Parts: sequence; structure tokens; C-alpha cells
Amino acid sequence: MSDAELVLRSTRVITPEGTRAASVAVSAGTITAVLPHDAPLPQGARLEDLGDDVLLPGLVDTHVHVNDPGRTEWEGFWTATRAAAAGGITTLVDMPLNSLPPTTTVDHLRVKQAVAADKAHIDVGFWGGALPDNVKDLRPLHEAGVFGFKAFLSPSGVDEFPHLDQERLARSLAEVTSFGGLLIVHAEDPRHLAAAPQHGGPKYADFLASRPRGAEDTAIAQLIAQAKRLDARVHVLHLSSSDALPLIAQAKRDGVRITVETCPHYLTLTAEEVPDGASEFKCCPPIREAANQDLLWRALADGTIDCVVTDHSPSTADLKTADFATAWGGISGLQLSLAAVWTEARRRGHGLEDVVRWMSARTAALVGLDGRKGAVAVGRDADFAVLAPDEAFTVDPAGLHHRNRVTAYAGRTLYGVVRSTWLRGERILADGEFTAPRGRLLTRTP
Repeated sequence: MSDAELVLRSTRVITPEGTRAASVAVSAGTITAVLPHDAPLPQGARLEDLGDDVLLPGLVDTHVHVNDPGRTEWEGFWTATRAAAAGGITTLVDMPLNSLPPTTTVDHLRVKQAVAADKAHIDVGFWGGALPDNVKDLRPLHEAGVFGFKAFLSPSGVDEFPHLDQERLARSLAEVTSFGGLLIVHAEDPRHLAAAPQHGGPKYADFLASRPRGAEDTAIAQLIAQAKRLDARVHVLHLSSSDALPLIAQAKRDGVRITVETCPHYLTLTAEEVPDGASEFKCCPPIREAANQDLLWRALADGTIDCVVTDHSPSTADLKTADFATAWGGISGLQLSLAAVWTEARRRGHGLEDVVRWMSARTAALVGLDGRKGAVAVGRDADFAVLAPDEAFTVDPAGLHHRNRVTAYAGRTLYGVVRSTWLRGERILADGEFTAPRGRLLTRTP
């Protein structure tokens, strides 16, 4: 065995080549060898024998609203990164909006980095934002290390982050493409939303009707056309409409540089089960019907959908009113995302290797971190989650580490208990106890 400071041994290690019994050697925070389970321990190395618990790469969540600074009563780097670590997530990329200021200039990025620096329990990177009036700021943000740029095609819900019309989308996309960047897009068409019935009130069926599938489908078709024209790299955020899947699949066959994510709530919750007035289930685009969910799972299996991320978007409890029209739209899911997806995946015949591909390997690749994150492989950061996949628990909001413990998963029985979480070979969480923050601020690799 190569020189090592630490060896983690398990009968079930998920590697890019499959699941096998192995000993994983770590030195200076990096994986130096993945060797047979019974390989001799090098002199001076510390052994962590995990038994039959599964050793998997730490998850990489590329869609998180930390809201810090500015709306820290909603969430913050300290609480968000603790919740993430408790759920087996070792890297997150923070969205540019819901913080004040939004990450739309280099100066605003520096403010956010300064706030996060001593509060991050896991590694944290940052998205920039594309607004109607900040095209000049996109290249400087790219050079400062953001992983790409988020744009809305319909109102974002906060005044300081306006959406792009098609002309401004083209302008921003052309600029981002000129330096090889990535545009990630909240794709709902505002005209479809304006034409939909807007009743308000507590009935979930009324809210669902107000965010029709056609709004997503049209916006995605427009984005595909723009990306094809410019040979741009684009990513569709939080896909919920299965009707858009044929458009996406055809675009991929045509060589359009498009990737797509969906979220645990679209894969595990259904419109039929949302109680009236229960706005902890509200998000945009919305949780849709069970038949729609089945098609999302099929698209994950065949690669039309690339990855699964949380879109963790919390708020204070008072903003989750019983009126779906006025309640804040967002699901808090950082701590529960792995367990939620694994619970439904195992029921549908998928394995943990699939979950790791969707929630770690492909998300790391999306943001160019696949040389460092997303796999138990030599040369990668020694970021791990240790999981008891067959152990069940019932979600108790009091046990969550999010700042506001409002959750659509309350009372649900989920499988997959995270025993411990490791960041660059250091255990940052075990038995519910956290170490001091050890996370680093990440920037895009040139």
C-alpha cells in the first residue's frame, strides 16, 4: 500500500468501477489508493473500519440558496453547511439570489465570500447572476471564479434579481459563450404564467394550475433554440414538466450543449398527496402528478436528465402562509436529499451507484470539479459520506439543522442514515456532533 495517514475500510465502497470491498488510503486530504479490502495497513496509518456501512463520495449539490448575507433569518452559511454535512453533502454551490447583495458583480461576490469564509463546514462555491443590466459584469465574474451564471426567464420573486426577456437572454448568452461560460436557467415562460388562472387561496390544485407545464416547455424550447444558434452551453434548472423531455432528448441528439437537473421533491412527492394549505410543499415550478413523476424517473435512467440537486430554498415559517399565491415558494431539502432520493430509488429498482452518479459524479462534472470531487478515486479529495442504506428513520423537523425547520418531508419514513461525513480526510460529522468549520471556498478551475 502507498504511504497513507488514514485508511477507511468497508465491505461496500462505491467507486467509478462499481461497488466492492476495499481499503481507501488517504494522505494530505487526497485519496492515494483504492486497494483490496484486506490490504495490509501501512506503518503509522490510522484505520477506520466501517464494517458493512457504505463508503460513498460526498455529494456535490450545485443548487443551494444560502441567502447569506442579507436574509440570514432565512438561512446562512453556518446552518446550511451543517445541514448539508448531516445529509452527506460535502460541496455546495450557492445561488446568486436571495442574498443581499446578489452575486451580480465582483464586489458583491467578495462580500459573500467574506461572509462565508469562517462559517463553512463544507466546501462552498458560487454562481454569478445574469441580469438585464449587468452584461459588462459577466466576464469579470467569470475571471473571479464563479462557476457560471443564473438567469430567470420569468420573475424571480425578489425585486433585486429581475428576469431576462428573449432579447436580453440572447445578449447575456452571447457574452457568456464568448468566454466559454455556462448559463443556468430557471425556464418558465412569463406569458404562459400570465395567461394561467390565478385564483389564490389554500387549494393546491389551484396553485398547480397557475404554473402549467406549458410555461416550462415553451421556455425550454426557446432556450434550446438560442443555445443551438450560438453553440452555447446551457443548463436547465429544476425540471418538473415531463412534457419537455422529448424536446430535451432531441436537442441532445442534435448536439445542443444542454444539461438538465431535477430535484428530490419532484422525484419523491406528488401533487395528489399535497394537503390544501400546506405551503411547505410550494415551489416553482411546482410538484406535479404521480404520472409525471414516473416519466422523470425514466428520464433519469436513460440520461435525458443528468443530475439531481436540492434547490434548497428556505424561508422563515411566517412566509409559509396557507395561501399558495402569497406563500414563499421553496423547499428546504439539504439534510434529507440523499435519504429522500435513495428511498424512492431503491423502491424503483435503482442502486446506490445510480444515486451517486446523479448526485455526486454528474454534479461535480457540471461545474468542472470532477478532477477533485464526485468519486472515490485516486487523486480526488477525500470527501466521503458513510451511509447505512437499509436503516430507516422518521423525519422529525426538530432534528434538522436548517435555520428554519419547515419541511415537506415531516413524518415521512426514509431509508439511509448518514453515520459520518468526511472532508479531505477529516471527519467533520459523527454521531450528530460537528467539528469546527473546515470548509474551503472554491473557485472555477481556469
